[in-house]
Amino acid sequence: MATQRSNKPIGSRLAARDGFTSGLGVLLATLGSAVGLGNIWKFPSLTGTNGGAAFIIVYLISTLLVGLPVMIAEHVMGRTARADAITTLRKLAPGKLWWLVGAAGVLASFLIMAFYTEVAGWVFAYIVKAVTGGILSTDPAVTGQAFADLIASPSQSLLWQWIVLAWVGLIIALGVSKGIERVTKRLMPILLGLLVIICIRSLTLPGAAEGLKFLFNPDFTKLTGPVVLAAMGLSFFKLSVGMGTMITYGSYFREDQNIPATAARVMLADLTVSILAGIAIFPAVFSYGFEPGAGPSLLFITIPSVFASMPLGQVFMIMFFILTAIAATGAMLSLLEVPVAFLNEKLRLPRVTATIVTVVLLALVGSTAALSSSTLASTKVLGKTFFDLFDFATSNVLLPVGGFFITLFVGWVWGKAQVMNALTNQGALKNERIVNLFIGVCKFVTPVLVFIVLLNGLGLF
Repeated sequence: MATQRSNKPIGSRLAARDGFTSGLGVLLATLGSAVGLGNIWKFPSLTGTNGGAAFIIVYLISTLLVGLPVMIAEHVMGRTARADAITTLRKLAPGKLWWLVGAAGVLASFLIMAFYTEVAGWVFAYIVKAVTGGILSTDPAVTGQAFADLIASPSQSLLWQWIVLAWVGLIIALGVSKGIERVTKRLMPILLGLLVIICIRSLTLPGAAEGLKFLFNPDFTKLTGPVVLAAMGLSFFKLSVGMGTMITYGSYFREDQNIPATAARVMLADLTVSILAGIAIFPAVFSYGFEPGAGPSLLFITIPSVFASMPLGQVFMIMFFILTAIAATGAMLSLLEVPVAFLNEKLRLPRVTATIVTVVLLALVGSTAALSSSTLASTKVLGKTFFDLFDFATSNVLLPVGGFFITLFVGWVWGKAQVMNALTNQGALKNERIVNLFIGVCKFVTPVLVFIVLLNGLGLF
């Protein structure tokens, strides 16, 4: 059963609750949540090694059927309930157990932050290393040793994780409009500007065409079953859905926000950032004869060697790691906001107190992930280090489970009339056909595909 909307003016309804103040703020904050470290290395690498343009086509189709519907569903649920992820489900389905889906999202966002802040800490550390010249070497063995030394040092790992937590916590403590919105409005244009500058430099290098061929040359022979499953999984995970972030951000949306249009713009902008990242990286990688491997080896070992090989390489290396830190910041803001919003609204803790409590808990739990390559390297749970355990539990279980039940709720439980009313802004938008299409996909397509993603992540498909 949907909650009844008040007839009070918008301004009076939102006076007691912070929210985004402009359409641009909504777009950039949501884009900041979707854009993350995966845009910088995972998407370009998967694209290049799995068919280039052919993979992008499959990814786009998968996004339209998997990631985008879940994002729209979360946004409209959040805006309707105007509450944190758990309270949203309690309001929309009072007396039912659907609130557990919101609880799974809060838990997922917390556990992701526990290990994501460690990876972000490496990025922040590499800004300093780039400035001081500590990774300015054309030899991957040297840059590889620098990375190994960083993750093997307990003090360095904890220090950089705590710096990241303090940085993101400070922004969150300022609130939604004065913190998240104001910061993302400034950081996202900087990210895009730095990406374009590095793209231009990368394209002027000799042999850059090989990098573009790696990214965009369509090879449909590589589109095997596992590749299609990889595209489906990526389309789901890259848009920050299934973890309560988009429900929480949706609760801060303006009443007149066109949710389907906003979600589509975020999806396309997110794809654009990923492609630009590929153009910035791979022409340079191929120009200097390095291997385009995926994962931390590309980000922390190969890329420093690539930039060290080119004129003014140190400058471009600094720019690259700054933009990577910006990408990580946008994602972490949305993740941290989920538990903070719950503590602030459900437990009535002041926002600053809620932020401090969450950051302290993350410092404690996250320390196990930070020390997974050093002090706690031999400590395993279910055969995994804490870092890998948090990663597996969220990416392979909590996120797809959350996405699956969210689409079931919107498609089958909430009711077509309520969904239509919410997504047309009470009839103000003439987008009934799009909403009908969305409802049909939520009912019959997205749950099936997300369930396949879940089975694949568990190794059962």
